[in-house]
Amino acid sequence: MAPASLLRPLLRCKNCLILLGAPLAFLPLPLLVPTPEARCGYVIIIMAAYWCTEVIPLAVTALLPAVLFPMFGILESKKVCMQYLKDTNMLFVGGLIVAVAVEHWNLHKRIALRVLLTVGVKPALLMFGFMGVTAFLSMWISNTATTAMMVPIVQAVLDQMNSSEQDATFPEPTVAHINPSSEPEKKTTVAVVPMQVIGNGYLHDHTKEEDERTKKLINKGMTLCVCYAASIGGTATLTGTGPNLVLKGQMNQLFPDNGDILNFASWFGFAFPNMLLMLILAWFWLQFSFMGFNFRKTWGCGTQRTEKEKAALNVLKAEHSKLGPISFAEFNVLLLFTLLVILWFTRDPGFVPGWATIAFNKDTEYVTDATVAIFVAVLLFIVPSAKPRCFGSQRSCDLEEAKEVLKEPFLPAPLLNWKVVQKKMPWSIVLLLGGGFALAHGSEASGLSKWLGNQMTPLHTIPPWSISIILSLVIAVFTECTSNVATATLFLPVFASLSQSIEINPLYIMIPCTLSSSFAFMLPVATPPNAIVFSYGHLRVSDMAKTGVMMNIIGVLCITLAINSWGRAMFHLDTFPSWANATMG
Repeated sequence: MAPASLLRPLLRCKNCLILLGAPLAFLPLPLLVPTPEARCGYVIIIMAAYWCTEVIPLAVTALLPAVLFPMFGILESKKVCMQYLKDTNMLFVGGLIVAVAVEHWNLHKRIALRVLLTVGVKPALLMFGFMGVTAFLSMWISNTATTAMMVPIVQAVLDQMNSSEQDATFPEPTVAHINPSSEPEKKTTVAVVPMQVIGNGYLHDHTKEEDERTKKLINKGMTLCVCYAASIGGTATLTGTGPNLVLKGQMNQLFPDNGDILNFASWFGFAFPNMLLMLILAWFWLQFSFMGFNFRKTWGCGTQRTEKEKAALNVLKAEHSKLGPISFAEFNVLLLFTLLVILWFTRDPGFVPGWATIAFNKDTEYVTDATVAIFVAVLLFIVPSAKPRCFGSQRSCDLEEAKEVLKEPFLPAPLLNWKVVQKKMPWSIVLLLGGGFALAHGSEASGLSKWLGNQMTPLHTIPPWSISIILSLVIAVFTECTSNVATATLFLPVFASLSQSIEINPLYIMIPCTLSSSFAFMLPVATPPNAIVFSYGHLRVSDMAKTGVMMNIIGVLCITLAINSWGRAMFHLDTFPSWANATMG
């Protein structure tokens, strides 16, 4: 009892111990080694400790370089502060404002329900529909918002499929009873349970316990597929998740002469096929784990819809009918969203000259993806959300109606106002990205990056593909315990130094590790989508952990295949580029 009583006060003041203990524990480093590299390393260690334990908010930790770098003589204050609002941050802000508009007008829900109604409600196809919709939406809006919108729809469908209000009595099947201890001469009254009766006949004569177990497994699989698809889908676009933007910013910071090798179009060309492959493998893995591969049972091949499936379909139809016909505002948001994607893809596709190359000086990158994102974001505050009243109307109106019309503004409210953006925008991520860029700049200015690269020279004897796999697995495990953005921020500058020291293309290591930092599949606390799904009570931590281990392996294998096939050709990974070599000097 004594040890437990001593531990309780320590646990209560855990945050205070970490806040004060981490700086004190590592204080000998800058005192005994009075070099800029040691001082910068000290700051990074403290920030890593705070990010991993979250004793203070992540965004607040990201502000520490603005205080510590000038105090330790690593960088001037004005040079540090400039890192917090770079081109990559503005790309993120513009993309998020468009995502806020999509959420605000419920366009994402309309897309989701329309796809689910098309796919149908057979178990395997329903899971495919949930995963496909979630992954697609996560490419454009935040993973958390996508999951928060999808899980209630999943829950409503499962409630209908799991309800047992329609019971029926069926004659006993001629096949032998599964339970050997049951009495064969006894007639059975069987409740219609989800996915038990297909068409007009039995699949199996289940016991009640087996039916309950099947129902629970399906509930677990259907809910898990949403959070997994959200994490996978976000990897497909440059703005889909924070680590992708960290990579983009670090590349521009550490290798300024890289020629914009990473832009929206090039990243999509590499990451989208990888996302599709991983999503399909995840779908098969979840089916195997929670449904089995009984095609007649889960796919419903050659069968009609059961009453339960019809009820679930009616739920989707009812939710879709609540939205009504597409509104003027939704149409305008969809139009601007389409414009954004087209401008992103055609700005500088690489294989042909883009509109930015034709319109501006070829040698100077005046227009970036951030320019496009901010342009469309500004339009959202201008384009009206409803048709102007009496606009273009040829009918005559009486005096009273004319007075009412004159009282109203000619143009209705725009699609977005600042209050909505201020409420829904995750500003903390913008600061978190800025803190990462400040760390990278401080590491370069202090010489820490070069020192780390020199220490890693012996790794030259190890094949690059094996280094990539090992580091990807390490990142996939590490990101279970800390923020994916913080993970990418801490490790990417180190991996850039590693690639320079062994003279391989930095993207060969940095891209796999960036994608791996989004693979938080094992724990509820690893990422907000996992926490949202876990809160519905269908899952235990062990369920997520056992399924997530295989998901991490699938992710790393898919990345390894992608980076060594089409990624090698797209980014010229067989050569050590001049833009990386020039930084060495």
